[in-house]
Amino acid sequence: MQTMIYDSDAFCVLQLDWEEPEAVDGAPSRPGGYEIVDKFARKEIFIDGRIADGFRERVQHLMEGSPTTDDIDEFLDGFSSLSRQNLHAH
Repeated sequence: MQTMIYDSDAFCVLQLDWEEPEAVDGAPSRPGGYEIVDKFARKEIFIDGRIADGFRERVQHLMEGSPTTDDIDEFLDGFSSLSRQNLHAH
């Protein structure tokens, strides 16, 4: 399942969830992740696992302060440098 959790003029964030796979070697599985789309740079990044866990925690902390759209976009801009995937329309 794909859920849009944020959309502004600059960024879009999708939360991706799928069925939980079997744990490998007893390690807990982390189903899903986040896709962050930088609309101006036309780039996207997918994060999952521990990075997605950290992203989720940082977003929750950010939301406690009643951020503006500019605050959220600035936060997301920090992830843009990780993007190496150009966005292609299908």
